[in-house]
Amino acid sequence: MKRLKILFADDDLKYSLLLKRFLEQEGYDVTYVGNGSMAVEQFPLVRPDLVLLDINMPGLNGFEVAARIREADRHVLIFFLSDRSDKADRLQGFRLRANDYLAKPFYPEELIARIRERFSSQLDEMVEEEVYSFGRSVFNYSTNEIRTGTNKVLITSRQADILRMLARNANTTVARSALLEAVWGSDSYANSLALNVQITYLRRALKNDPTVRIESLMKKGYVLTVG
Repeated sequence: MKRLKILFADDDLKYSLLLKRFLEQEGYDVTYVGNGSMAVEQFPLVRPDLVLLDINMPGLNGFEVAARIREADRHVLIFFLSDRSDKADRLQGFRLRANDYLAKPFYPEELIARIRERFSSQLDEMVEEEVYSFGRSVFNYSTNEIRTGTNKVLITSRQADILRMLARNANTTVARSALLEAVWGSDSYANSLALNVQITYLRRALKNDPTVRIESLMKKGYVLTVG
């Protein structure tokens, strides 16, 4: 049976090594790092099933790490482990689509129980893949993958959210404001600039399919043109 891979980030070395040892004794494969920047660097290398994040870390804090991870992966489970237990912190954690929040101190057995509950729920649920076909391409929203013939391109979760809206409305204009609200949650100027950048990346991701293009309509939005 596949060992569950955990990426664990916390700057309290003594506490962290004890918890790491406990998790490993329970059969988990644990990669430990001592700050947020290292967690971001290790995430694509470890490809964990679960990320455990302390909030108060030097450099990037746990919230910042979670935001960056969610940019790349919408499915990985994220648990916050923190001595900050006020309501505002909990709400911030769940706004970042964290799956759980444990206030320190907690019993290691409680963490194990929550991990088992989360993963047994995932195994029990049959997740249907969300797939879109356009032109010569197939876009799997569930895996962030675009296939065109034998070519495969992986895109970020944010890019996948944008392409999903465009694919659902192929050959129809999708308003900039609708994209911004759906993907970023606001149509601020900074988010508008970010949308421009992500559209550029998506065009590159679709370059293998000459039958598909993303067109810009001045002051209106974007359209995924097929054919």
